[in-house]
Amino acid sequence: MNQQAFSNDLIARLPEVRGRYSENASLANVTWFRVGGPAEVLFKPADRDDLIHFLSEKPADVPVTVLGVGSNLLVRDGGLPGVVIRLGRLFASVEAEGERLVCGAGVLDVNIAEMARRESLTGLEFFCGIPGTLGGALRMNAGAYQRELKDVLLAAEAVTQEGEVKALDPESMGLSYRHSSVPEDWIFTGAVLQGQRGDTEEIARRMEEVRTARGDSQPVRSRTGGSTFKNPPGEKAWQLIDRAGCRGLARGGAQVSEQHCNFLINTGSATADDLESLGEEVRRRVHEESGIMLEWEIRRIGLPAGGES
Repeated sequence: MNQQAFSNDLIARLPEVRGRYSENASLANVTWFRVGGPAEVLFKPADRDDLIHFLSEKPADVPVTVLGVGSNLLVRDGGLPGVVIRLGRLFASVEAEGERLVCGAGVLDVNIAEMARRESLTGLEFFCGIPGTLGGALRMNAGAYQRELKDVLLAAEAVTQEGEVKALDPESMGLSYRHSSVPEDWIFTGAVLQGQRGDTEEIARRMEEVRTARGDSQPVRSRTGGSTFKNPPGEKAWQLIDRAGCRGLARGGAQVSEQHCNFLINTGSATADDLESLGEEVRRRVHEESGIMLEWEIRRIGLPAGGES
């Protein structure tokens, strides 16, 4: 695992904040793959106002990346230059208002499902099958088991790189399969989700079905990043990968899961380069076999080992 350090004095150029800055902060221990280089500076804002202040006052040339719980993410071995923002506990709230849930972008998707169950709200059970946080779900219109975020989204809020707060409605967000047209550098801070009154026991039963189906079909106990590639129109990515003979294919410490071949796993010694190179080899073999070029669903960010982009 490459852990090269950034050596400049970026932190001295950043505005004073109430939250916390950390230099050369390890990201490998917070991503699900458990690989990748450090953040040049990691920033944990104290609250929404602190985030807005930072964005409005930071130098314009400083790149900013938002990191949730690192579930659908591959950080390259050279790390992330600039500032990496992690939204903490104050962004992880979820409150019921009638049949609606008002959520912070840092709340775990599974906790949205749990709150809905406690409030006897149905229609949100699928969130317990989505790894990660609401912010990531908003970014990619995440979904599971025939439901997706846009089916239940009423409104969202984001902050631009200049610190301007934007109120968003689903129509303006361009939500489609694993896609949102919201600018990549906007930071989601929260959303309002719509549920419907239901039976608490039936909701709990449905959530258990989702958990069981996920556990039976996906390598949830492995170091993985979730579904690696998007399903092409009319096709299943895992079937294309299987037909191309890639089930169990390995490179270094990275392997295509034997259980579900649209998942890459870190068997224990993988580097980010192992995982990305293996994914590219899978794409090459699938294209050779089927004529279809798979699109990455996992976000790959940062510099390769050595630091050259």
